[in-house]
Amino acid sequence: MSLHDDAVLVLKGYEGQEELRQVYLDHLSEHPDGMWKACHAGHVTASALVIDPSRGRVLLTLHRKLRMWLQMGGHCEPGDATLAAAALREATEESGVAGLTLLPGGPVTLDRHAIPAPCHWHLDVQYAAIAPADAVEAISDESLDLRWFAYDEVAEVADDSVVRLLEAARARL
Repeated sequence: MSLHDDAVLVLKGYEGQEELRQVYLDHLSEHPDGMWKACHAGHVTASALVIDPSRGRVLLTLHRKLRMWLQMGGHCEPGDATLAAAALREATEESGVAGLTLLPGGPVTLDRHAIPAPCHWHLDVQYAAIAPADAVEAISDESLDLRWFAYDEVAEVADDSVVRLLEAARARL
């Protein structure tokens, strides 16, 4: 099964955000290359919020280009077999945390946001990843900083999309 096919199946099975989910499905129907950065009409991305539920905190990255505190995530790559695998790969690469596991139940939220030309949209499929008790983070080249924030601190440093992702992940926990 191709990554495109997996994304369609994941999105068809996703419950909630019906209008936005349909935007994603329409995009993939209209764009066979809609999973890839080269698709200038927009492309599907995969991300994961790294959570340490035992300590009530999340790990955010200060994105090098955007200079915003965000969850880990980014573009799908040819070696990604599934959206979930892409999200887990991105979370592991950007956090440096070994042993992350995705929260069961598939994506937690969807977030469509504009990006600078030549592309137009990121259609982000957002997961949550549980950090092991002994998690040790390591900053990547894509980050200016990497920091744990208590749940109640996230709204002070991150935008509404990260706050919505955290709320949805906590509800799933």
